[in-house]
Amino acid sequence: MKTKNTIYFLFFALMLIACGDKENERNIDEILENNNKEEIQQLKEELYAEQRKVTTDLERVNEKLLAFEDKSKYSLVEAEQVEKSNFKHYIKVQGNVTTDENLLIYPEFTGVLTNIYIQEGDRVKKGQLLARIDDGGMQNQLQELRAQRELVKTRFERQERLWDENIGSEIQFLEAKTGFEQIDNSVKQMQQQLAKAEIRAPFDGVVDEVITDRGQVVMQNQNALFRVVNLRNMYIEANVPETYVGKIDKDTESIVNLRALETSFEAKVDRVSSFIEDSNRNFRVRVSVPDSIEYVKPNLIATLQLNDYTNNEAIKVSENVLQETATGEFFVFKLEKQEDNVAKAVYQKVIPGRNYQGKIEILEGLQAGDFIVTEGARTLKRDEKVRIANTNK
Repeated sequence: MKTKNTIYFLFFALMLIACGDKENERNIDEILENNNKEEIQQLKEELYAEQRKVTTDLERVNEKLLAFEDKSKYSLVEAEQVEKSNFKHYIKVQGNVTTDENLLIYPEFTGVLTNIYIQEGDRVKKGQLLARIDDGGMQNQLQELRAQRELVKTRFERQERLWDENIGSEIQFLEAKTGFEQIDNSVKQMQQQLAKAEIRAPFDGVVDEVITDRGQVVMQNQNALFRVVNLRNMYIEANVPETYVGKIDKDTESIVNLRALETSFEAKVDRVSSFIEDSNRNFRVRVSVPDSIEYVKPNLIATLQLNDYTNNEAIKVSENVLQETATGEFFVFKLEKQEDNVAKAVYQKVIPGRNYQGKIEILEGLQAGDFIVTEGARTLKRDEKVRIANTNK
């Protein structure tokens, strides 16, 4: 009996709706036939109001129906909320450790290397005596010249006093003066020549190598004697392609890796060359090595990461989140209408920028606050409903 009453009720309701619809159609037709602008405008507003109400009611009905759906059938995904953050991109180049104070010392005097006063590994100070070359009797010659100079000097001083007292001729005074100046210059020249027989350190550093043994005859500017290296004030020099002109400059941030020493450090570019090499279209950069880092040696290989781009308000995603279509279009799945850990995965086209250390800058397509699928996106279809396992902010 209850079922029969329900059927009668539904039939009666449908008849009323049908009658109402026919009545509305007649009213609409009448208003349109009257051709009154104000009535037609009012009708339009009433229809829009009915449409909005129906749309609202449908949303409420859909939300209620969702509660009856089996959510366990939805794909399970992980998501994160994207935010603006700092993004830095680096280029990688290879360089070598070097120093301006890495010098092979050559003799400026020809003779027998009679004495060596240092050993390999010794630290030396600038000007310290390293070795001595036999002067071949020049020291005795110098003593004789000095004695002669004293005699000539005495004669000159005596002639000078007489000239001051207007005694004697001017020619006598000038001859005495010229004679003294000539022998004085000879003494100075011989002293300079003898000084070349002494090998001294050109700067503070370490004796890296003793090349010539004591007792060997060495020739001026031909036989290398020692290598002296200053292990402080060292720097890394590297070549950078010309395409980065204007992006890599003085004070550019860099990360330096000395793989052989298993050491890394941060530094800034000290110097950038002012020209580009014709042979390789590169320009040189220089980064100083802190003195605190031990065991650094010239020609040690170094890897430089140079910061060529920075965006402090970048939208970035992990590279494994980004997907690409067969036509080369990049996209992610953005979550919309989240409720009770259920959302719709919407296909969202994006334009990627630079990529660094697994992160990709998104130039277009995402905004701060958007939620995107990070795990489980590979098998999703457009507008598919998903369950969210967790959301990382």
